Amino acid sequence: MQDRKRLIIKLSGEALSGPDCRVIDPLRVKEIAGEIKAAHDLGKFEIGIIVGGGNIWRGKTAGEMGMERSSADYMGMIATIMNALALQNGLESIGVETRTMTSLNIPEVAEPYIRRKAISNLEKGMIVIFGGGTGNPYFSTDTTSALRAAEIGAKTILMAKNGTDGVYDHDPKTSNGAKKYEVLTHHEILEHRLEVMDSTAAALCKDNDIEIVVFDMNIEGNIKRAALGQNIGTVIR
Repeated sequence: MQDRKRLIIKLSGEALSGPDCRVIDPLRVKEIAGEIKAAHDLGKFEIGIIVGGGNIWRGKTAGEMGMERSSADYMGMIATIMNALALQNGLESIGVETRTMTSLNIPEVAEPYIRRKAISNLEKGMIVIFGGGTGNPYFSTDTTSALRAAEIGAKTILMAKNGTDGVYDHDPKTSNGAKKYEVLTHHEILEHRLEVMDSTAAALCKDNDIEIVVFDMNIEGNIKRAALGQNIGTVIR
């Protein structure tokens, strides 16, 4: 349907873990699935999802420990696929038709990522979860979000943060006087090196006029509010 807005939701892998340090907490996955369903049920959006793998594995950390970076990054890509499958199960358990598509070829568990097929799934009303990152080492899931958004024609990325309600000039957890930005430009993100996403992802969004909304996903209803364009975080355009 052409009147539906197409968007990408970017979730951190840590968002799927629970307070008891479980790598993937089924209750937390179900809560997130419910929040996404609330936005999907409005009938106004075609939703793609990128989920990180940091709750299971961090390629950068492994590289710093002496592991060869490419191998470590591929392990991270596999971690994102595990998270994607967990989220798919959570969504389907509450009645949301979902497809997981992966950049790494694992046909036994998910469809391979094909741009035209992804768009077709979205147009049919399915939520599409993109696992496996870009399929290449040295790229983050932030970059994956920007790349997939550009490929499928999504003009908005909802950066669902785990406990952070926007972009600040300093870390609000360590600075009492940190200033929260309501609106920023892509140029300001790159120029001031604000840690919204990595520079590759930020440049991709700038070049393709993709809006970024940074908000706290831990407040009930915020994913739906962000999708509707309500003022709950920081908008980068």
